[in-house]
Parts: sequence; structure tokens; C-alpha cells
Amino acid sequence: MTTQKRVLAVIMGGGRGTRLHPLTQERCKPAVPLAGKYRLVDIPISNCLNSDINRIFLLTQFQTASLHRHVTSTYNFDPFGGGFVDILSAEQTEKGSDWYQGTADAVRRNLVHFRSFPHDLVLILSGDQLYRMDFRKIIEEHLAKKADVSIAAIPFPVSKVEGLGLMQVKDDHTIERFVEKPKDPAVIQSLTLSPALEAELTIPSKEKRCLASMGIYVFNRSVLAEALDNTMTDFGKEIIPGLLGKKKLVAHIFEGYWEDIGTVRAFFDANLALAQPLPPFNFFEPSAPIYTQDRYLPASKLNKCAIDHVVIGDGSILTDSSLKHCVFGIRSFVGEGSVLEDTVMMGADYYEGDAQLEANTTQGRPHLGVGKGCRIKGAIIDKNARIGDGCQLDAAGKADGTYAGGGVIIRDGVLVVPKGAALAPGTVV
Repeated sequence: MTTQKRVLAVIMGGGRGTRLHPLTQERCKPAVPLAGKYRLVDIPISNCLNSDINRIFLLTQFQTASLHRHVTSTYNFDPFGGGFVDILSAEQTEKGSDWYQGTADAVRRNLVHFRSFPHDLVLILSGDQLYRMDFRKIIEEHLAKKADVSIAAIPFPVSKVEGLGLMQVKDDHTIERFVEKPKDPAVIQSLTLSPALEAELTIPSKEKRCLASMGIYVFNRSVLAEALDNTMTDFGKEIIPGLLGKKKLVAHIFEGYWEDIGTVRAFFDANLALAQPLPPFNFFEPSAPIYTQDRYLPASKLNKCAIDHVVIGDGSILTDSSLKHCVFGIRSFVGEGSVLEDTVMMGADYYEGDAQLEANTTQGRPHLGVGKGCRIKGAIIDKNARIGDGCQLDAAGKADGTYAGGGVIIRDGVLVVPKGAALAPGTVV
């Protein structure tokens, strides 16, 4: 069987996304906009398609409307290839009516749907990570080593492993030990790479390193069914440790860029990094494109702007402003005399026509986007936000919390204007 016929991909849509709130206030994590024109879910789906895997299940349960719209309007396959991206939300059955209780529980409940398709292997992915990987390599290694489970692992310096699942790996890449998010320095030191494994790596490091789980797994079909024949709810905390000594677990070492976008700060930093001259993640790779919805928007228009390290999405109108180290999403609008720095603006879902613009003026409501004479720094402006003329927004020196009557939320030191929020002219935070 070819890779396309023997592998099913399963993308975990995540839970409530509380660490990404308020970006997940009206959408699930995979639907959060990214890099001006994409959504987080486009990353794992594109990696699958570029790896000759086109049968993809997306498991989710919270705020799925925008995700459904995006996936159904973007990923349409011809009838001859057998490909699909199928969204499976939590559903009531004869066996239960509650929500998914964790990653393993979500997969367990959907095994009945997977059985309808011929496959030997199940590739399990996260829906909130930024990376580019050819999954054919981990699958080839999985088969060559006759593994039961393969786990993608990335080398991390000891000083940066907090919050990650770490594994102790033999020189032949078999996994001896798996510890979920250890905090004890002695435990972390005991999991550092052997000299032989360090010698395998192509990127040198002055600091000792551990292998951290990327949350990417390849399971033999029968092993996955057996591993889930219980009430365990999480892969990292329960399923993987429970298989040690019983099944052959192998680490697939990955040395490329990988970012877990699980918090507002991580999302903010990952987006702004894309505005650098040589960003750590390259969207311009012709051999492995990142796919997204084709919206048929006009080219962006810039009038007398001072621009320094800026990414601009399609259909934007930026007028007589100073823009430094920013990312602008589709249909972004910035009025005259505004200054934006270190800002991620997600844009808008629609344009306002003349009648709507007139109604805004009559009702005293700001237009979509950023008005005239605004000063904004260190911020995320979510979709369809309205920021009136003369607003000044800066998170520097301010504690996390809610400001401007709920129109502004500071989280992880990042100022966020939530989706659809409206800030009156002259608002200062």
C-alpha cells in the first residue's frame, strides 16, 4: 500500500483553549488566524498533503462554526483520489453523552469512524503548532525499525524544557522512559542525550539537551486500538507511559523549527517572528506550500506609509501611517496618521459598504479597523475590531487584566482587542 492508502491522519483540535483566551472566545484553537492569511489548522493539514497523506480527520468540540466554514471552503478534493478533511465533533452516543475528556479519549470515541477506511497506521497530530515536517520520513523510520509507536522528538536545551514531555532514548532510538512535564532538575538531567545521540544531531549546542515530545505520534492500527481499550484520557500523561516495556516505542528525531502556539504570548511572538528578514518559519518554500482559503481579494493598497519589517495580508488598505514590525491580516484598515509597532492585526471578515459607513457615522460607531491618529504597541487586534480615532494602546507596565470596559484584555503581557470589540475614540490603555 502507498503512504496515501495506508495512513490515516488525526488532528487534535484541542479543548476550550483557555490559555489562548480571548483569541478563542468565539472560535476553537485550530481556527485562530495566523500569519496574515492562514489559520492554525492549515499547518498540520498542509504538512499532511505535502507528505502524500490526504485522508484527514479533525477532532474538535468547542466553537467550531468558523472552523467548519474554513475547512469546507478550502479543502475540496477530486473524486478520484479519495481524499478528505472530515471534522468530527464530540457527539452523544449510546455509550456516552459528555465532552471529550482528553486527547486519548477523543481518538477512542472516533475509532468507529476510522474503521470505515483501510489503513495500517494512524498519524496523530496537534492542531496548534507551527512547523514544517515531511511525515513520510517518520513513517519510513517507523516501518524500518518495526516500531509499534513512533514519537516525533525535538532536541531542546535543558534550560528550555519546562512544560514539555521528555523522553530517555537509547542510541538505537528506542524509548526507555517518558516523563510528562518534569520539574525536578535531577530528573531532567537524567534524561539528557547520550554522547552518541548528540553526535547524530546536525545543529550543535553548548548546553546539554533533552528530547522533547512534539505531540506527533505514529501508531500501528492494532496497537492503537489495544492502547485505547481502557479509560485513560491523555496520550502524554497516560497512554505513552503505559506502553513502555510492553510495546516497541521509537523516537524520530526532528531538528527543524517547531513552535507550540498554546498561549497568547507564544502566538504573538510566533506571528511577529514572521516579519523578520529571515523568519524561523518559511512560508515561501515552493516545494511544500501552506494551503489556505482562496478568497479572491484585491491586492493590498498602501498610501504614503513608512514601513519597516511588515507582513500584509490581501485586500488591506493602509494609509499615511508608520508601521514597524507588524503583521496585518486580510482586509486590514489603518487610518491616516496612526503609528503601529509590534502589532498583530487580524483584519476583517468583510468590507463595509457606503451605506454601512454612513450608518457608522450616524450612530457614532468607529469603522472597521484602526482609525486616524492612533498609537498602538505590543498588541493583538482580533478580527472585526473597531478602534476609534486617537486611541492609544500599549501593554507596557500594565498588569494582566481587563481594561476599557472589557474592550481590551491584557494576557501574558500582550494587549488584546477581542474579536468584534469597539473602542470609542480617544480610548487610552
